[in-house]
Amino acid sequence: MSKVIIIGAGGVANVVAKKCAQNDSVFTEVLIATRTVSKADHIVAEIHEHFPQSAAKFSTTTVDADDVPALVQVIRDFGPELVINVALPYQDLTIMDACLETGVHYLDTANYEPKDVAKFEYSWQWAYRERFEKAGLMALLGCGFDPGATQVFTAHHAKHHFSEIHYLDIIDCNNGDHGKAFATNFNPEINIREITANGRYWENGQWVETAPLEISQDIYYPKVATRKSFVLYHEELESLVINFPTIKRARFWMTFGESYIKHLNVLEGIGMTSIEPIDFRGQKIAPIEFLKAVLPAPESLAANYTGQTCIGVQAKGIGKDGQEKVHFVYNVADHAQTYKEVQAQGVSYTTGVPAMIGAMLMLQGTWMKPGVYNVEEFDPDPFIAAMNTWGLPVDELAGIELVK
Repeated sequence: MSKVIIIGAGGVANVVAKKCAQNDSVFTEVLIATRTVSKADHIVAEIHEHFPQSAAKFSTTTVDADDVPALVQVIRDFGPELVINVALPYQDLTIMDACLETGVHYLDTANYEPKDVAKFEYSWQWAYRERFEKAGLMALLGCGFDPGATQVFTAHHAKHHFSEIHYLDIIDCNNGDHGKAFATNFNPEINIREITANGRYWENGQWVETAPLEISQDIYYPKVATRKSFVLYHEELESLVINFPTIKRARFWMTFGESYIKHLNVLEGIGMTSIEPIDFRGQKIAPIEFLKAVLPAPESLAANYTGQTCIGVQAKGIGKDGQEKVHFVYNVADHAQTYKEVQAQGVSYTTGVPAMIGAMLMLQGTWMKPGVYNVEEFDPDPFIAAMNTWGLPVDELAGIELVK
């Protein structure tokens, strides 16, 4: 039915490609384009090994996603309908530029951030709205799990349970064990920049800033565990408080173990998390880039990972019946099961599956209109139905307040 390009060949790209292979009635031809083509070749070899019945055709090529002319050439040569961007957030804008130049739809899983500034927000990508509209093209932003499925869950709350959402809490628990003293579950550079930044949440019409990991509470994650959770700033809050203006307070919570925080504090204390380049033997290198090079690659953690993830959205407000209400929508994923299915740990899986689903809905025309959009701006029902079909079953819990 459709040709797509996947840009990137890390843990998330691995999941996206293998779910496309499973969904071969929609994804008929897939090109994996990345700087290190051997990584893409490895993904394709595993697809042929584990999904030999798939009718989808896979190929690979090398491309520098910072280079717009190179991207344009790859897109024109292959002729896709859609580009799925699972490269680095620094590269969102160059890939969007290439899509505009070639007349191809766009999807990503994380919003743009400049490489030299630890800051991420949607303003840079929202600035593309008029150009995508005029070109008759669609860009879908942040279609992973958080962001992505968390916004779908919020839209589900609004459509089916609430006339007004007043308090929104997104909670993310990785209760897994990979056996390493210190490692990150996705790109170390992006992960560490996110965690060491100041926290931020929305309350009474304005942003409230906190010190990193300043606010915490113990939260029960259904079917998994009770874990200490910390307030971070996360990108989906920015669009959710715009698209659901009745929200009085919106927060994002994530779990971290004591060992992880201890290692991170030491690394930060000695300057290893800095993004400011230093001179090392005549070369300029940011310490965090060196740290990324010595830490385990996230995809390498998959084989020995045990435990579960639990990610969900709690909403409080006025229900459809006019009464006060609290409701929780969530998914639990098992690391060992995701490895068995697609040779990936659960954090990559929970990001990659929604990216495939968003791409599928765009290609089928279910979610398709010119412009630049966040996922909560579309009907959540087909997305949740697809989550239940493609490996991320959705559960709901009524009447119990998990987050205070």
